[in-house]
Amino acid sequence: YAKRNVKIVGTDPTITAEYNGGTHMSVEDIAIMRAIPGILVFEAVDNEQLRQAMPQLAAYEGPAYVRLSRKMVEDVFDSSYKFDLFKADVLKEGSDVTIIASGIMVKEALEAQEILAKEGIKAEVINLHTIKPVDEETIMASVKKTGCVVTAENHSVIGGVYSAISEIMSRKNPLPIVPVAVMDRFGEVGLLPYLKDAMHLNVSDIVEAAKKAVAMKK
Repeated sequence: YAKRNVKIVGTDPTITAEYNGGTHMSVEDIAIMRAIPGILVFEAVDNEQLRQAMPQLAAYEGPAYVRLSRKMVEDVFDSSYKFDLFKADVLKEGSDVTIIASGIMVKEALEAQEILAKEGIKAEVINLHTIKPVDEETIMASVKKTGCVVTAENHSVIGGVYSAISEIMSRKNPLPIVPVAVMDRFGEVGLLPYLKDAMHLNVSDIVEAAKKAVAMKK
């Protein structure tokens, strides 16, 4: 309310909490934070992005929520990467479907893109690291080109990336959009591979969602 220059860090997002189970899985944290007026919401993909993001987050005037894993994550970026807090990253260009991913789902989206390419579907992959405010310009430029969208997030289907993108598209360009997310349920105990299967957050789930989105255009 006072617009203080405070940065809040949340760890162990959703399935990355693993054996801590449902009581420790922040399935709904982005939804809660997005609803707070004036707050910035950021989710890191890997160590390199986080390294580059921290100075920009520190320099940002106003409240921000930083969502990051407490454990090691797979690398997506290297030192050649140039981070911009307010610009989404177009990681792969495509013309058939836009895949908008955040956090640990970015790696899954890139693998899904390779599988889809072998089947003749050209997917554009976007890393949405800043979930509020959304880089509407980059998102809508991609959506207008591809005509359909898949969102992939380690979060509830309610209030997160799927909701944010749906809100923008409903105002600017209504088109098919298919979510890959936790479908309105609590977490459970398990290791990451098991939880990806249980919550349907695998590469195969993104591939199937992309095929569904493309089919919805016809």
